[in-house]
Amino acid sequence: MSEKSGTPRKAQPREAERQGLTLDLDRYVPAFITFIANKLSNSATAFYQRNFGVNVTEWRIMSLLAIEPGIPASRICSVIGFDKGPVSRTLALMKGRGLIAIRNDPEDGRSHSISLTAKGRATHDKVIIAALERERRLLACLDKDEREVLITLLRRIHDNLDAVTGAS
Repeated sequence: MSEKSGTPRKAQPREAERQGLTLDLDRYVPAFITFIANKLSNSATAFYQRNFGVNVTEWRIMSLLAIEPGIPASRICSVIGFDKGPVSRTLALMKGRGLIAIRNDPEDGRSHSISLTAKGRATHDKVIIAALERERRLLACLDKDEREVLITLLRRIHDNLDAVTGAS
């Protein structure tokens, strides 16, 4: 990787011959997506923790609960793509801090309904302003049409994840 930009360093031809088959990290899409996601997530956690007292996982859950109040943990796991264990632990911490309420679902006694509390909504309403500004700054290198193309392509890739995740 380049020290300055954090982008992968290309292997020199002789070096690549000795190593055998290698990825071109300048063109391998799964790596690009992972590198971008990791860097965004790490910087978001530091920023949101410092400014609002929440980490990026808590913010993802809060933003989803603002869109879909009263959903069960299984829906959170499905949308965010996290396993049940980390989501359950995060929900317990958020409940303890008064950010969410967890109630038995009246329609299904085995399930729980999760929603933001007033404190959670107030926190969400502060963080969303910063989140949208971070997105604006990230995408400032693209014009409006390029942003729309990017969103369309990312949505198509997301919709095609079953091709590699084995989900049906």
